[in-house]
Amino acid sequence: MLNIMNHLKLREMNKLDKDYCDLLQDILDNGTKKMDRTGTGTISVFGRQIRHKMSDGFPLLTTKKMFFKGIVTELLWFLRGDTNIKYLLDNNCHIWDGDCYKAYEKEWMKENPPFSGPYTDKILSKEDFINKIKTDDDFANKWGDLGPVYGKQWRKWRDNNGVVGPIDENPRIITWNNIDQIQNLINDLKNNPDSRRLMVNAWNVADIPNMTLPPCHFGFQVYTRELTLKERFDYGIDILGYNSLLDYGLMDGPEFPNIVIDSVNELNIPKRTISLKWNQRSVDTFLGLPFNIASYGLLLEILAKEVNMVPDELIGDLGDTHLYLNHIDAAKEQIGKKMTTEERNEWFIKNWCGGNKKDCKGDWKDFELDQQCVPKRTREPYRLPKLDIKLHFNNEPSFTPEYWLVDDFQLLNYESHSTIKAELSN
Repeated sequence: MLNIMNHLKLREMNKLDKDYCDLLQDILDNGTKKMDRTGTGTISVFGRQIRHKMSDGFPLLTTKKMFFKGIVTELLWFLRGDTNIKYLLDNNCHIWDGDCYKAYEKEWMKENPPFSGPYTDKILSKEDFINKIKTDDDFANKWGDLGPVYGKQWRKWRDNNGVVGPIDENPRIITWNNIDQIQNLINDLKNNPDSRRLMVNAWNVADIPNMTLPPCHFGFQVYTRELTLKERFDYGIDILGYNSLLDYGLMDGPEFPNIVIDSVNELNIPKRTISLKWNQRSVDTFLGLPFNIASYGLLLEILAKEVNMVPDELIGDLGDTHLYLNHIDAAKEQIGKKMTTEERNEWFIKNWCGGNKKDCKGDWKDFELDQQCVPKRTREPYRLPKLDIKLHFNNEPSFTPEYWLVDDFQLLNYESHSTIKAELSN
């Protein structure tokens, strides 16, 4: 019975998967059928929200297996200010391949009219195109860049107040200043953490025509609050493992002794929590949203490390929240179907009786908590994993993710159901 209770407790801790699957069901039940730019078609709803407490675990869905390294790679690509898919390909991340190849096809047809048939001797297949970007730097520089997408806007937003160079026989040269929104955000978090302007924006109207794809998640805002001394004390023990604090205990009254105050300060235990809310105009709910949730969860963890705060709440405000028509069956699979009495009995025998019915003292239905300890659906959530960041943040003045490696970010105790494949619409 103890093992069953532990199993139940672990499953109950994951509210994120349930909320996500409820959103899938909401779209299936209430979505409006619409056509879209990809030609695939969608069913969509408008104005939904995802909320997650980071203390419940790292927000990586467990009702299907997620490609965590791909999520890390894309976020590091953004934070480096990079817009060329060469970095993604070098790290085996292919989520932008289709958009890049589509832009290549479009530009090639403009430069080489007329265009007949799917390919000619000059235009490359998608596979050859990707291989050439990986192996030919000149080709990658020309065709691998997506334009001023996320990384450009986050780290190198162009200041319209350009500096005009000398006027001579040549045309005037304008040197544009770049605004590093991420560095500015970090500076403000350190110096003015109660500001209501802790925001980063990717929706640069002037640059949108030059982007391969306008940003879907177009901006985010962070919010901080002070921790009480007791919250800092508990965090030092429960999360950081500073068990030496237990020696001090608590006073009978509401005040901590000065030695505790000195200790939590000397140990550099965070003084604030930090929360993040992102805004998304267009949401590919089956393939894209799970990536977005984990990516912004990872960004929140990174920012918290950088400014020594405690990750608190992650919130996603979602606009056109849709399922592509060719994702409907996959969404239903992830939601799962109700298990019959026989299926639940077989599950109990397999998981708690070593697969041998003779070893069971009775069927699962004989237990008092049978309706809770045995899954009711085929894809019940597992407990959320934890995140281990191997980087050391030393309060350095500049933010330098270009030196970070994908393997600097590790998941602990990630357990999930199997992968559910679905086609990406570009």
